[in-house]
Amino acid sequence: MRLGIFFLIFFLFVFGIFWYLTAWSYSDGERAGTVSKFSRRGYVFKTWEGILNVGGFSGETGSLTPQFFEFSVKDDSVAQQINQAVKTGQRITLHYEEKLVRLPWNGDTKYFITGVEFVNNPYQRPYYDGSALPGTQPGSPQQQSPKQQPNRQQAPIDSVLNGSL
Repeated sequence: MRLGIFFLIFFLFVFGIFWYLTAWSYSDGERAGTVSKFSRRGYVFKTWEGILNVGGFSGETGSLTPQFFEFSVKDDSVAQQINQAVKTGQRITLHYEEKLVRLPWNGDTKYFITGVEFVNNPYQRPYYDGSALPGTQPGSPQQQSPKQQPNRQQAPIDSVLNGSL
């Protein structure tokens, strides 16, 4: 009887520690950038995995260097919001929790996304607005019809080559 109670207490203790390590978050925070990869993958346990391009400036070399943040997503509604950001190329802020212990059915990383916030950048041009073409200004109205060239009569090629103009 005592041995059974001992094993029950030991089992509950081990289960409590295991639950605490998997449910408790070590840290939480936010990362902002653009999602460069987001997919649902796995052999047995399908999980949402992604890479956020945070960007950055290297103090050592003085140049721009990409910095990547790998993350996992458990919630399907959060995954749909990230998919929307991938389709539009919009900059987002990811709210995450860092776990101490990663279980295989939860994801490949120890960073789990809990929320998504779309960043509205007033200076960012929408795709395909034509403002990146030569001779246009961002935010200026686009011309609807091409400019009409004045009709000039072109001299025949023979007269130009012979110098008879």
